[in-house]
Amino acid sequence: MKILITSTGITNKSISNALKELVGKNVKIKIAFIPTAANESDGEKDWLIKNYNECEKVGTVDIVDISALKKKSWFPRLKEANVIVVGGGWTAYLMEWFIKSGLKNELPKLLKTRVYVGISAGGIILAKTIQARSEFLYGDEVNKAPAGLSYINFNFRPHLNSPYFPKVRDKYLKTVAERLTGDLYALDDNSAIIYINGKIKVVSEGKWKKYSKSK
Repeated sequence: MKILITSTGITNKSISNALKELVGKNVKIKIAFIPTAANESDGEKDWLIKNYNECEKVGTVDIVDISALKKKSWFPRLKEANVIVVGGGWTAYLMEWFIKSGLKNELPKLLKTRVYVGISAGGIILAKTIQARSEFLYGDEVNKAPAGLSYINFNFRPHLNSPYFPKVRDKYLKTVAERLTGDLYALDDNSAIIYINGKIKVVSEGKWKKYSKSK
């Protein structure tokens, strides 16, 4: 299983090159972009358009909303792709639709021959639980966070040092990491994690940090 996890998409050459390596040299990239998590997010969606445009720079893109389509429509379109990009937005809503749509059950088979790219919420759901989502991470509900996909053996926190997420800072993350099960990787918007069969590699043109619970 080949996974690329980012805060906000394919934002720089290092991340773009990492994706191309995962897909394979001289292989045309065909992306199925799942925007479903954004459905539940308020306000402007310029960040979603930016994510889409960045995908277009590396390959062809088909938008596949699993909350709006029946399985008979979305499943063959995902099979046509060699990269499945799951966009950001509301994490719990995204996980709910992974289950409702049936994608949660189909994804392991699809990812035997495809690359998964998780943007923000699309990366958070890969952990054992979605405890790194803001409402759980900074509230009192971290132990009640819904289950994730359990594809990665750590927690992912996007948007390190972003002005839009003022609590995603080192001084806060040091404290909240003590409450989590497993390590926490926090990435800024110019960093990504490559995860292949349990092995972690960070690709970055910015800042990132790993937090482990003190013993």
